[in-house]
Amino acid sequence: MMSRCLFFFVFGIVIQLSHGIEFNVTKDGKLCLYANLELTFSVTYEDLDNQTQTAVFALTDDANSTKSTCDAKNSMLMLNFGEGHAFSITFSKIEEVYEADVVTFTYNLGDPVHFPNSKSKEPTVARGLLDIKNIGMDTCYSCKSEDLIESGDVNMTLWDVQIQAFISDGNKSSEISSCPADEPISSTTAAPNATTTTVPTTLAPNTTTLAPNTTTLAPNTTTLAPNTTTLAPNTTTLAPNTTTMPVPTTTPVPTLPVPSTGNYSIRTENGTVCLLANFGLRIGIKGEEMNLDPNMANVSGSCGVNSSELTLASKKMTIRFTFTNDTKKFRLHDLNISVSTSSGNFSVENSSLNLWEASIGSSYMCNKEQTFNITDTLSIHTFSLHVQPFGVNKGVFSTAEECFLDSDLSFLVPIAVGVALSFLIILVLISYLIGRRKSRTGYQSV
Repeated sequence: MMSRCLFFFVFGIVIQLSHGIEFNVTKDGKLCLYANLELTFSVTYEDLDNQTQTAVFALTDDANSTKSTCDAKNSMLMLNFGEGHAFSITFSKIEEVYEADVVTFTYNLGDPVHFPNSKSKEPTVARGLLDIKNIGMDTCYSCKSEDLIESGDVNMTLWDVQIQAFISDGNKSSEISSCPADEPISSTTAAPNATTTTVPTTLAPNTTTLAPNTTTLAPNTTTLAPNTTTLAPNTTTLAPNTTTMPVPTTTPVPTLPVPSTGNYSIRTENGTVCLLANFGLRIGIKGEEMNLDPNMANVSGSCGVNSSELTLASKKMTIRFTFTNDTKKFRLHDLNISVSTSSGNFSVENSSLNLWEASIGSSYMCNKEQTFNITDTLSIHTFSLHVQPFGVNKGVFSTAEECFLDSDLSFLVPIAVGVALSFLIILVLISYLIGRRKSRTGYQSV
């Protein structure tokens, strides 16, 4: 949830509300640019192991608009946040309307919070276009729908947007210009045809009298000759049917690729990272499987003393992870999933889990694929899992406690099974020899 703190700066004022972040840019003590928006980023990058990772994060609490500018013909909303990240939109005035020009996102790959283990440490720039055009002066642009801007390895998603780029009298306008996606779809109903034409028709009475039929048919005296034709026997032999019917083939269900790894983080109201989670996720429900795409997931959550939450929402699914701790260990206690599939919409929850357990002050890691049956109808599959919901220090993971699959002891399982089978074979062989010796003793002569 967004904080309700108020921050004042020399040039811009930023007010963070529960539904977004509000920016009031001033010039000479008067409001000249207004913005209120929700904004998330999804960035694909390469890590030190040459593996592709995806970082998903929102505009953080420390965002400020101090470098925004207002001029007569051009304005720029610039939002600086985190460790060297900046998002900006430029606007231009054309006669009595204004429009957005270029969206620029500069992100610092050297930020260990959003880009852990990044191979590159350099700032990178992504640019795109925002469809804001022909907005009247002294009019506020509004768009509640999501607007996705794609630029190479970067996706930027805006929603709940209100922007007025040129303010002449120092006050935000109450006139709203909505984006096309928010406009209601009009339906046209054809007017019913109310014209009815009735043509009265009067039939003249039938006065025609038919003459009586006086024709007498002569009796049939023809005698038919008996049929003496003998049919020849049918000696035609049918050829065997050698046609081979095609065997129906079943199209195999395509195998899903390994899901991309998303890097997720939650911050407190003062901007401190309190929860870290990296993983690829696949869910299976009612026999249907689907991967979570980190590029399309909106991240939210909260951190508490005894409970922390991470929520990932995309168009097809919303997943809420709830972690608890008992002062010594933390674990995944509750999982709630709402998903839309080809067979319908489903909502499943299990609040008695005991998964991903590790000591407080440590993180939990499992690089290998894990499968968990949450309910009779729901299972989840995790890949390259690394999570720490409590005790995060300096925005990085603490020492990891590995799952059994990743530990050095996992190789002992097949050895133990082999030893047990060998012991069982030896036991059966000894029993057989003892039984055979007793059988021979019973047939000895007296």
